[in-house]
This record gives sequence, structure tokens and C-alpha cells, in this order.
Amino acid sequence: MTKETVILLIDAHLDLAMNALEWNRDLNLSVEQVRQTEVGMKQKGRGGGTVTLPELRRAKVPLTIATVISRTARPDSPASGTAHQEISYAKAQGQLAYYRVLKAQNKVQLITNRQSLDQHMVACQREGADEPLGIILSMEGADPIVWPEQIHSWKEDGLRVVGLSHYGISAYAHGTGTEGGLLPSGKILLGEMEKAGIILDVTHLADQAFLEAIDAFGGPLLASHSNCRTLVPGQRQFDDHHLQTIISRGGVIGAALDAWMLQPNWIRGETTNENLTLETVADHIDHVCQLAGNSLHAAIGSDLDGGYGTEQTPRDLDTIADLQKIPGLLKKKGYSQQDISSIMHGNWIRFFREAWS
Repeated sequence: MTKETVILLIDAHLDLAMNALEWNRDLNLSVEQVRQTEVGMKQKGRGGGTVTLPELRRAKVPLTIATVISRTARPDSPASGTAHQEISYAKAQGQLAYYRVLKAQNKVQLITNRQSLDQHMVACQREGADEPLGIILSMEGADPIVWPEQIHSWKEDGLRVVGLSHYGISAYAHGTGTEGGLLPSGKILLGEMEKAGIILDVTHLADQAFLEAIDAFGGPLLASHSNCRTLVPGQRQFDDHHLQTIISRGGVIGAALDAWMLQPNWIRGETTNENLTLETVADHIDHVCQLAGNSLHAAIGSDLDGGYGTEQTPRDLDTIADLQKIPGLLKKKGYSQQDISSIMHGNWIRFFREAWS
């Protein structure tokens, strides 16, 4: 990583609170220190984490979309989760409490509107700036919203982005690994989200649910961490029609770093990353740009440490700071410095400024 390639990066998907509360990681430590605490652990991802607060600073990440997440199990869903949405609510509120205690110590600040976004980005670009990490709060899978009208209480808590489903079937929609559309409560929630000015994250929606959600929701939408099905077959990725629909609605698509979304025929626990590099991430970014005819709708939503570690990322990534290799890869593809700046941070800034106008 050379000085010339370093550029501000906005990462649109990091499960910071999940890593702290579910995996008991002290994100105040360096990546190497966290890895040392996990030596000998057998769970996938242990000892291979890539994200901590100091590493985000080294990676030049002034702002991220950070999640709360807690699925609720359903008899007809293949995904695990809590026994009831009330429990999912409480767990997600606990993750929110984690962000709040970081905020109280001036380690992070919640970005909730255009004014706070503008002020934060200006402050972060001052020479010698030492600003706290900016966080736009997102919910990955809407089960912690116990009833649709509760979204307004969540908005008061600072929530600004919601994805209806995660893996399996949520209370509101079919998600990854299932086939189906919105549940009856899904349309009601989308209506309440639109009233509240909450942004829809279409990531993880099953194909039918995606189409129904797009039709039912008139507010701003994004795909925080989604790749291209044309390059990697599979329902978890979006096909070109999905991507063009997001683009036509003014949305931005964040490229994800999870290897099974980057390498065709990846088998979890068996396939190694020896043939996978960050150049493939640049390929997915490029595909979105080619579909759009410009560089205004592609970005990064890494999902690093989203239940996996370096065993399931490109082999030339050791920590999140290695995302700073992407500008050089895009430059080799012919992208201008302005294009690269848009992809690394400008597109997310523009999207949120317009969504909050």
C-alpha cells in the first residue's frame, strides 16, 4: 500500500457490534492482538479477523454502515435464530448499546442526517484530523422490529437503514437460501419505513421478494453488500436485471469480500482462497459500472468479519487496510482518479446526501 494509492474509503457493511458481543472481540485492540486471543479456537473465522477500530483508522475509513443483527427462527426457514422476535429485539438493542457506549467515549459517532454527514466528512478531511468513526446504523434482517409500527421507535434510536431479511425467512420476507416473496407484514413495514424516511437495503432478498419490495417501496434503496450473479452464479448475488433496477432507482451497490460470492463453485470449509485475489473484487465493481454506463453506482460494502476471516477472503487481503489496493486495480482497468474516488467514498456520500435531502 503506497502513499499515492491511499484514499478515503467508506465501507457500507460491517458487523462491528456482532463481533464484539457474539464473538467477544475487543475492537479497541489491533487485529493482531485480537487474533492472539483466539489462537486454538476451532470456529471458522477465529484467529483470522480483519477489522478493529485501530485498523479502520489505518485503512482510512472515516464512515461505515454498521449493523445490528438478530434473526428469529421460523419453522419453515432453514436458518437458525432466536425463539421469538422479542428476543431478537432485545439482542439488537444490546448491540445498539455497544455503539452507544463507544459514542459516549468519543470512539464513534452516529450519523443520522445530512448535516451530521457533511460535518463529519469535512472534519475527517482536515489535516491531522483525529475524528471518531462515523456510523450509519443499519439492521440486517428486520426480525428485531417486533411489529411494523415499531420502526418509528427504532428511528428515534438512530436506525437509518433496514434490510427485510437475512438468511432464511424473516417475519417480513424471504431471504437468502429460500424462494418466495414478501410476507403480509412486509408490505406494511415497507409503508412504515417510507413514512419514517428509512432507507431500504435490498441485500439478501430472495428474487421474488426483491421484485415485490421494489414495487411496494417508493423511498431510497441500496444494496450494501452484494455481488454480480453474471460473474458468480447463485441466488446470493444479483443478476443484471436486479442491478439495473437498483441503478435506475439511484441506488448504490457495495461489493462484498466473502469468497463464496467471488469465486464460482466455492464450497465452504473445503475450497481455499489460493486462486482468489482482490482483482476479482475489482471485476465485480467494473461489472456494475459497465451496466450503469458510469462509475456512480458502484462502491464497497466489504462484510469483512461477517462470520468468517481471512480463510474466506481474497488471499492478498490480510486486514481491512488492504482494501486500499483496490484503487490501483481500478486504475489498471482504466478508471480515472475521479471514478476511483467516487467508488471508494463519493458514491456513498452522494447517495446519503440525496436520501436525506
